[in-house]
Amino acid sequence: MAARAKRKVEPQVEWPAYNIERRAVADLVPYAKNARLHSPEQVEQIAKSIDEFGWTMAVLVDEANEVIAGHGRILAAAKRNIRECPVIVARGWTEAQKRAYRIFDNKSTENSEWIPEVLKLEFSELQEMKFDLALTGFKLEEVEGYLRTAHPPDEFAEYGDDIETEHECPKCGYRWSGGELA
Repeated sequence: MAARAKRKVEPQVEWPAYNIERRAVADLVPYAKNARLHSPEQVEQIAKSIDEFGWTMAVLVDEANEVIAGHGRILAAAKRNIRECPVIVARGWTEAQKRAYRIFDNKSTENSEWIPEVLKLEFSELQEMKFDLALTGFKLEEVEGYLRTAHPPDEFAEYGDDIETEHECPKCGYRWSGGELA
């Protein structure tokens, strides 16, 4: 029997926002200056997501039950008459930390990009599984747009001098159309 390699066990980190608790939705206090709006359509999307998947992300609150992140989820909970929900309490956070995190939590998702080819594949496979694509959060017109996109050809035609281009590199002669190269 081969000897097993010993794994190094990291010491447990005690983060100020770590343990999940349950709180009454009615006791949670929305932040009055929340900079992110939740349309009725989005709240309904969140509610349908809770219907399908259950409650998957805890609401982040401070010690006074003021919401730091999760305003849309508590609006959806109220819409579905859900009386309690999971929360994580951010203990010991300063007012500045709470305000900055509210902005970060909403902005950080905007700082990533979709990989269109992978998204198209996921939508295609979900469609084959007869899954309701509206539960992905995308509008159906967006999903259809991804599903319609053409595949690039396996091979590209040889570049010829007869193809009109907008730009040419003065050093190497590379030619292209569209935006400027950085």
